[in-house]
Amino acid sequence: MAILTLATQPFAGQRPGTSGLRKKVSVFRQPHYLENFVQSIFDSLEGSAGQTLVLGGDGRFHNRHAIQIIVRMAAAHGFGKVLVGRGGLLSTPALSCAIRKHGAFGGIVLSASHNPGGPDGDFGIKYNIGNGGPAPEKITEAIYARTATLAQYRISDAADLDLDRIGHTTLDGMQVEIIDPVTDYAELMRDLFDFESIRALFARGFTMRFDGMHAVSGPYAKVILEDMLGAPAGTVTNGEPLEDFGGHHPDPNPVNAAELIAYMASAQAPDFGAASDGDADRNMIVGRRFDVTPSDSLAILAVHATRVPGYRAGIAGIARSMPTSTAADRVAAALGVPCYETPTGWKFFGNLLDAGMATLCGEESYGSGSLHIREKDGVWAVLFWLNVLAVTGKSVETLVREHWARFGRNYYSRHDYEAVDSAAADALMANLRGKLASLPGQTLHGYTVALADDFAYTDPVDGSVSRNQGIRLVFSDGSRVVFRLSGTGTEGATLRVYLERYEADPARHDMPTQHALSGLIAVADQVAGIAARTDRHRPTVTT
Repeated sequence: MAILTLATQPFAGQRPGTSGLRKKVSVFRQPHYLENFVQSIFDSLEGSAGQTLVLGGDGRFHNRHAIQIIVRMAAAHGFGKVLVGRGGLLSTPALSCAIRKHGAFGGIVLSASHNPGGPDGDFGIKYNIGNGGPAPEKITEAIYARTATLAQYRISDAADLDLDRIGHTTLDGMQVEIIDPVTDYAELMRDLFDFESIRALFARGFTMRFDGMHAVSGPYAKVILEDMLGAPAGTVTNGEPLEDFGGHHPDPNPVNAAELIAYMASAQAPDFGAASDGDADRNMIVGRRFDVTPSDSLAILAVHATRVPGYRAGIAGIARSMPTSTAADRVAAALGVPCYETPTGWKFFGNLLDAGMATLCGEESYGSGSLHIREKDGVWAVLFWLNVLAVTGKSVETLVREHWARFGRNYYSRHDYEAVDSAAADALMANLRGKLASLPGQTLHGYTVALADDFAYTDPVDGSVSRNQGIRLVFSDGSRVVFRLSGTGTEGATLRVYLERYEADPARHDMPTQHALSGLIAVADQVAGIAARTDRHRPTVTT
């Protein structure tokens, strides 16, 4: 075996987004494309020689091939050890768990999360730092800068590894250990939750369906729910990870998990339903004929946190992304703890968690998590709900309605306009920014604008400032409209419009969501000119 130094040329556009670098598989399969980005990661790290790297992914197409390349490049870079999930699999939460448990220097997760897979689908790569969380902007910007100047990369000429056999081997002086992808994570979940109460819940006849969406959460759910907690065999459906996710879109929302939604509304519906996404860091919670929004889920878990062993001492604070509804803010106020509003992207929660300022975190995009790792965590959220259901003896619908009765209901929806022409989307946002100063005081479709700004965040831990994080319209009654361009798509631009209306009156808690938000929908189109500027007269996806 030898270390090779190979000449290359920079590729344009290798800037990591909110969750790493995501492109079409065809882009990643270009000669040297993946190698360039990996070399840029390694060149941006200080002190990694002799250290441990964790590596795995969600099993999508190109995952195995990429892992072989990255292991050989890690050996050429001087890492002392690489931990690789068996079969190349490690969910994003499990990778974060492994980094923290094994004291690793960092990790590389291969995933495009909820984006489609397969040869014609998407692929992604993200670097996580030693706390287990996504690399902060100072590192991702350094990686991007390096991609623009890279002239060579280093790689071992060693043969491919057997990724399916647990054990140790040596590659050019570097140790490689193939580990079970589930064990460390399952042990952490057992420490956090009351497994005895959940086992007793299933023993009493409680039923559920977990839709793994043919993504990486399936093996985790099978081991924990069926093997450890005694849920009946077959509780986990679509539990085998497939390279193309069975041809489906592995995004756990009512549109892409329509099969689960329909089953939960049928006469055969179990007591509880849940789904997770491509890399198992998102979750959807469903009751019998009753959907739960991610914003409400975060708020409800916070209210009931002390019922769960891992959070029995209470929570230090809550953090939510700016577009996420303000339901969690009301809970934080009642608990006497702070609620932090951050930009979208889990990396912004890391400093708050590390500083002990927040315990629970959540985003409207079906992601929630806590200080147990530094990523959002789909299976964790499902277990949290099961723990609360077990100790309260209440149904999902009862818990949500009791929450609304106490705190009020935040009607909430996100409208996605996907694959919009990038120039048109940029022009729409620029036009909005130009209007911000003139909007306060205006009344639009019955809503009076109290605040209009382009959200900027000052990190309370390190003082770093992140600007241009989304345009907010906040109205005098607390309602909001937020406009953002997504950083996770791979074609054109995705315009996301977030709509929120607060309703305190329990007698008005059963309106259809889109009807309750109709006035704000009209405001959004009037102010932004969505139809006129994008030629889109309705959202691609409404959640």
